[in-house]
Amino acid sequence: MLATVGCAPPKSRLDVAGLQGLRANTGWGAAPQATVSYLRSADAAGVQVVWVHGTPGEAQGWSDYVLEPVPGTVSVALDRPGFGHSAPEGPVTSLERQADAVVALFPPPPQRVVVVGHSLGGAVAAMVAARNPQRVRALVLLAASLDPAQEVIHPMQYVGRAWPVVSMLPRALRNANEELMDLKPELQALQALLPLITAPTIIVHGTRDTLVPFANVAYMQSHLRGASCVKTMVLEGQNHFLPWNSETTVREAVAWAASQGTSDAAPC
Repeated sequence: MLATVGCAPPKSRLDVAGLQGLRANTGWGAAPQATVSYLRSADAAGVQVVWVHGTPGEAQGWSDYVLEPVPGTVSVALDRPGFGHSAPEGPVTSLERQADAVVALFPPPPQRVVVVGHSLGGAVAAMVAARNPQRVRALVLLAASLDPAQEVIHPMQYVGRAWPVVSMLPRALRNANEELMDLKPELQALQALLPLITAPTIIVHGTRDTLVPFANVAYMQSHLRGASCVKTMVLEGQNHFLPWNSETTVREAVAWAASQGTSDAAPC
């Protein structure tokens, strides 16, 4: 059901046969079974960029950026809890808990990272930046879903969580449906924290995004008032799948973010 509305990313254009050699796992949270699986660029030098996928999704969706990171950066792409190779098996609908899994991949302080979030992953990235302002160099929001007023539950989503339909859905779709069902109250709680984001932030959104409406842009611009800089890149006629159909723009946004906090920082 969720795949029919386009939530699943297209396949990478690059050969991902060697990705397993770049995969590792680490713990997050208090539970011993709470592990997060991630892919890391082979070159460990540079500003760390953490890529946070939407719902459903997995780290492999960022494989182009892992195998060919933005110059001067190293990419770390995680399977969010409940997806890919990460635990738990069931859904983790709390943005705070999802953010905890992202922070588990941060290097030790005082190093700061760029956090990139796509779609629902944008809300997770915003939560990370709000709760860890001293650890985030810059924030990149790609077609990010942050405005609770834009969240509408489709009647078929209730069917998707009912027995026996739920038992027939793949894990990724079951967990994605639960995330989307709980997203509006999670975003309402996040709203109070958005002014705590101090990191330079770049918003990238397409005007023809039918999954995460363009109205999210005005919402983010008005609520990210604590950020030292808010830059917006509007992609006329573009849809929701910016990481794959607007890769050049995404790379430009990440390069801008990685330059922040340096003597040659790109202007807002």
